[in-house]
Parts: sequence; structure tokens; C-alpha cells
Amino acid sequence: MAEFDVVIRGGTVIDGTGAPARTADVAVTDGRIVAVDDAGSLGSATREINADGALVTPGFVDVHTHYDGQATWESTMQPSSWHGVTTVVFGNCGVGFAPVHASDHQRLVELMEGVEDIPGTALHEGLPWTWNSLPEYLDALDGAKDMDIAAQVPHGALRLFVMGERGARREDATAADITEMGSLAAEAIEAGFLGFTTSRTQNHRTSTGEFTPTLTAAEEELVGIAEAVGRTGRGVLQLVSDFSDIDGEFAIVRAMSERSGRPISFTLVESSRSFDYHRALLAHVEQARADGLMVTGQTAVRPIGLLLGFECTLNPFLRNEVYREVADLPLTERTQALQDPAFQERLLAAAGGRDATLVGGRLIEKFDSMFALGRFPNYEPDPNTSIAAIATRTGRTAEAVALDALLEQDGTAMLWVPFSNYGQGNLDGTRELLTHPFTVPSLSDGGAHVGTICDGSFPTTLLQHWGRDRQRERIDLEFLVQRQCRDTARLVGLGDRGVLAPGFRADLNVIDFDRLQVHAPELRYDLPGGGRRVVQRADGYLHTLVAGVETYASGEATGALPGRLVRGPQAAPVS
Repeated sequence: MAEFDVVIRGGTVIDGTGAPARTADVAVTDGRIVAVDDAGSLGSATREINADGALVTPGFVDVHTHYDGQATWESTMQPSSWHGVTTVVFGNCGVGFAPVHASDHQRLVELMEGVEDIPGTALHEGLPWTWNSLPEYLDALDGAKDMDIAAQVPHGALRLFVMGERGARREDATAADITEMGSLAAEAIEAGFLGFTTSRTQNHRTSTGEFTPTLTAAEEELVGIAEAVGRTGRGVLQLVSDFSDIDGEFAIVRAMSERSGRPISFTLVESSRSFDYHRALLAHVEQARADGLMVTGQTAVRPIGLLLGFECTLNPFLRNEVYREVADLPLTERTQALQDPAFQERLLAAAGGRDATLVGGRLIEKFDSMFALGRFPNYEPDPNTSIAAIATRTGRTAEAVALDALLEQDGTAMLWVPFSNYGQGNLDGTRELLTHPFTVPSLSDGGAHVGTICDGSFPTTLLQHWGRDRQRERIDLEFLVQRQCRDTARLVGLGDRGVLAPGFRADLNVIDFDRLQVHAPELRYDLPGGGRRVVQRADGYLHTLVAGVETYASGEATGALPGRLVRGPQAAPVS
């Protein structure tokens, strides 16, 4: 009789603690790791995996996604599950679908559609709306998945539920409103939500152009809800803000954590306007930590940027009157028209114009920061390879260069415009953020921005670019794995995963590191109602296991669905 369920033999184990890599065998029984043996003396197993020459890591924990809708209608959390992710956390940035009155379904769809660029038609078609309360929403999520999922309480939905039209118009909450919101948030935490989230950025708008309900919520409201969460003795807090007034906004971050006694994290990226922006925020984080507050920055592993393409939400010719003549044609016919020299001459003669009515529309002519992605994207491109730089060298217009690039791959090629973490034309600031002791890699937005962004591949870029491909100042693999596994898990209270050691969950990746490669994004029309989304595949993931069950082999789903809803914080195993 086999001694173990699974043994992964002879791999280079990077265990998630930051310890040096070592050759070892990993044994799994009943969904838990039971041994990590350096001597090669483990007994037999029902399933043996030869990992010679490969990395063996914990499964990746992605704490900033938006699978709030997808998790209700689908069992696979792709594209994240293609990138070694075995746990996702959603409900970030104050947007989600519970609590909700039946009369507010449309409002919450418009909020998610606008903030996270998920088609309203797909949401209307896919969301079953079998819930009203927050606990009922958790029950709707509680089914078999290809990874573990966890939810947070979204402030936007909570505010609409309690305050109705007053909340939508961003009126100040009364003391009674704050008490009720706090009570519902606390009830949700007790039911198994991991935390409470809010948004204070003007970049977030509904699909009708309105600011989010939470944009101007007063400190008293945010602190009051945080205090109610704190009284449960569990739960985390998450916030996104413009930090236009860094001192004033960070005072709110501090107050929420200090008054609740709970950890808080927030979006922290390099600004394109000032290299000192992220350093000023880091100084505040360091002071908060020195004062005993658990404040953490969530940062990106590469530039955050918009995808432009003839199938995407945005492209450089959106405002072009000539392009509009063919904009509604099927892709094949549109591509044929765009390839016609006479049509191109008319198109380029009419070039010009941004579309400020669309999120990101102001960037569709930012040719000096626009790059062709190609089959294998370079997310730290040389500024001399921008569309504008190529145009200058070749004596052509930037629009003409962009058009040629978009017509590659039968009209499905994409351009990319980084708008944060690339202000200096490199990723030096990103490296500074990634290696800071009080940050974690995050912000993939997996499941969101389906027509403009595809960053669910962040974990692959983290290892591929920073651990292997960057020409200078790479980062040790052991540190990168620790950050994407143990540290992200701990940030949200999931102490039972992210480490390869006895007692921890058997969420693992076996990776051919030399072949690890992010592919170019591609469009699929597989959302409910035939809605489109951008997805991104990767090479190099040989095996992904969730609770000891293989979910992906050589990048393809096995059909196994061992993942479940995680209810509440999970304690680390006792050593």
C-alpha cells in the first residue's frame, strides 16, 4: 500500500520562506504536505511526479482580483489558474455584488462595468442574483473550483444597500448609516469574508460616467466601519486612493488601522508624474510600521498599462471618422478594408483625436509611450522602441506605424501603453517597491478590465522577468516566491498556505523555469452572452496542484476541481 497520495521527487524546492533553494522530495497526503525530504528517502505514493530539473514552489496567492462575477457562473478562474495561482481574493477596490436590493442590480452592474471594464451584458447574462445579503452571496460562491477563492466586503455595494440614492449621490453618511454599514460588514466577516475594501480614486467611475459611491466617504464613515470589523477580532482592510493629498489621505489609512486594530493595505505604484510619489508613501508606511500599525503597500510587478487593438475597447483610431466607416464590420472584413492602400490614405489623413468619454481614452494617441507587444511581450521595453521613436527613425507618422503594428496577426495584434510604474522609462522604481519590506506583489486585477488590461499573468512575469530575464539588478528567486506565496497569504490572514512544509496546504507548482514564458494577450468571446475578454497564456507550468490534486498539467486544465470557498482567516499549522 502506498505511503503517500503524491510524492514530487527530485525538484529544486523553493519553499516560500525565503530559505535557499534545495533539491528535495515533497510528500502529500489528504491535501496537506506531510514531508519535505532532502535525503531522497520518502516511501511510495499513489502518484509520483518527476520534478528533476524543475522548480517546486508553493501555489501562488493573488490577493487583488475581481472574479466576483465569474466565480458565480464558472468553476475555472482563468486566466489566473494558467499562471500557477491556487488562491485568489476578490471584492477589492470597494466593488462587488453584495449586499444588494433587487432594485439595485443595474447599479452594481454599472459600477463593476465602469470600474473594472467587465461587459454589462456578460454580467446581466451570467450573474444568477440568488442572494441579497452578504452571507447569502458567500453561499452562492460555495462550489467546486479549480482553485480556492475568497471574498471581501465591497464598500460601494454596502453603501448603496444602506443609503440608497443618497449613497449613490455620495452624500455624507449619518451616524445611523455608519452603524448599519458597520453591523453588516461585521456580520459578513463573521460569515467568512476576509475583509472590507473601499475606493477613493477619481479613476473609478460607473459605466454611466458617475464617480463611485465611496469616492468622498468621510473619515468618520470609513473609521466607523473599520471599527466594527475590528470588534470581530478578525478581518483585513484594503483601500485604493489617488493620494493627491498624501498626508491627509494617509491620515485616514492610519486612523482606519489604528482604531480598528486590523491590518490595512493600499495600492502603491510609481507615479508617471513624480518619482518621489511612491517614496513619500513608503516613508508614511515605514512610520506607521514603527508606530505598530500593520500597513502594507500592494504593488505591481510590471507597468500597469492599457491594451489597444481593433478588438479591444480602445485603439488609436477610435475618434477617426474614416475608421468609423468600418468599425462595426466583422474583424476579417474590417482588416481587409484597413489593409487597402486607398482606405489607409484616407484613414491616416483623418488621424487625430482622443476619446475622453472612455476610461483610458486620453491615452490612445500617446505614441511616445506606446509599444507593439509581439508574440512574447517585453514589459520593460526600451523607450527607443516606442511607436513614436520608430516613426521618427523611419520618417513616417506615428499613426502609420501604429496601423502597421495593429494589422499584424491578421488584425488581432495589440499595442500597449504603460501609464504607471514606467515614468522613468524603466522598472527601477518598480524594483524599489517590490523589494521594500512592507510591500507585496499584487494588483493583477485578474478577471477584470477584460477589454483593456490583462495582468492576471503578473505571477509569471514576477519569476520570468525579475528572476531570469532582466539584464540588470534581478531579484533572487527565493525572495520572489516568498513574496508571491507566503507574504501575500499572510497579508489576508491565510496562514495555512504559501509554504512547503509539513502541515501546510498542498498547493504547489512544478515549473520548467528555463521555458517559463508569458504569451501575448489574445481576445476570446467566451463570457456569458458571447462577451469578449482578453486572456493570456504561459509556457513552463508543468504541474499545478490544489489541495494535493492536479488541476493543470502542461498548462491545460485536467478537469479536477478541488478548490473551494475559503471562509475566514486560516491559522498556520503548529510546527
